[in-house]
Amino acid sequence: MNQSIGRLLPVDGFKIRNGGEMPRNFHRSLSHLYQPIVGRLAVSLYHLLLSEADLADQDTVQTHHSLMAYLSAPLDKIYQARGRLEALGLLRTYRSNEESDQTVYIYAVHPPFTPEEFFQDDMLALLLTHELGQDKYEQVKSRFVKPEPSVEGYEEITASFDEVFHHKMMESVQRETEVIAEQKRFQEYRGPRTSESRVDFTWLRQALQKRMYPSERILTGRNKKLIIQLATLYDLSNVELEKAVTWAIDENHCLVEEEFKAACHDFMKEEKNVQPASVDDREKWASMEKETTGSKEDQFIEMLEQISPRELLEDLSNGNRASEQDLKLIRDVMTEQGITAGVMNVLVHYVMLKTDMKLSKSYMEKIASHWARKNVTTVRQAMNLAKAEHQKYQQWGRQKTQKRTSQKDEVIPVWFNKQEEKQHAAASAEPQVDKEDIAARIARLTNRGN
Repeated sequence: MNQSIGRLLPVDGFKIRNGGEMPRNFHRSLSHLYQPIVGRLAVSLYHLLLSEADLADQDTVQTHHSLMAYLSAPLDKIYQARGRLEALGLLRTYRSNEESDQTVYIYAVHPPFTPEEFFQDDMLALLLTHELGQDKYEQVKSRFVKPEPSVEGYEEITASFDEVFHHKMMESVQRETEVIAEQKRFQEYRGPRTSESRVDFTWLRQALQKRMYPSERILTGRNKKLIIQLATLYDLSNVELEKAVTWAIDENHCLVEEEFKAACHDFMKEEKNVQPASVDDREKWASMEKETTGSKEDQFIEMLEQISPRELLEDLSNGNRASEQDLKLIRDVMTEQGITAGVMNVLVHYVMLKTDMKLSKSYMEKIASHWARKNVTTVRQAMNLAKAEHQKYQQWGRQKTQKRTSQKDEVIPVWFNKQEEKQHAAASAEPQVDKEDIAARIARLTNRGN
């Protein structure tokens, strides 16, 4: 008795889905490779289902009466042909689980293997050999699969993936990593907050948007840090910063750093230092003097965190105007090494007193690079590190200059002097500061605008 009878009824419905893109000349594979295995009726059923998938709507439900009419075959034979197609991966069948008067199937028609794929499959190759015999199998295989051309006597010079893409990908990944690290460092900075409040980025963003500039592309983490550094160094207002930023935007709406630096420097040259200090400046120094309740050393550290490097440079020059060359040097070191204005103040103070009140660019760059690698972000950290690495910095200084004073006659910052009695380890020791010198500096800066 036929076991397939009753498993599929003529009134049962079916829908058709296309299970993938058909390869070119797929009918050759069906006729010469699959048909000897599955039989002619199965291949006819496959062609019919594939044609219906292209013509009929995928939600249209047909009955198996139509398959019987098209194929001129009884349903049990169609059922067996369907099973052969399923066994070789040409058809996948799904049956609905919903309770209804009619059972509905979904037939997903999948593309056959190309000849190359077919002969690489050991099971299919073995089945075809069994149906055709070894001689006929080899004949069919030779017609479909051409031998690889001989490369004997040739050297393969094909480029590898790494040679073509790896270097570019690594460069791209490295740049992206550096940008993320810079933005993270900018966002997570926990030093003095006065520098960030130095620039009103909300106002600057709105000003750029009014000019139809993409502010999110211009005010990136790196550019924000640069704007803060130059605003602090040159004591620029928000209006001046807006002019400098818009001047330095290129045709791609990106901020050109060198042009922005030059624009900020030009604003500084407008005799700003001869103007009397503003009310805000006088109030800032007065409030700092009144509100500071710590030691003179703490006041000195707070002063270095609050003032700009230009103000410190003029203070060390007894009020004389800072030269453009010195300001450019400080600007380049700050922006290239990514250090804050307060840390830059410590560096300027240290280097000038170590080099007979001269700024040595190479010496400053070497120390600044060391501090950047050590992630120095506060004035106190910079002072402590300068004290801990004094001998190393001395060696660096000797490499730059042949003529040096002896160590006993060497001029060093007053905050560098050791404590008379050490109660802690050298790494955690607090640097001593000459209190009269600090008091004089704070008073001079406080009364500058009076």
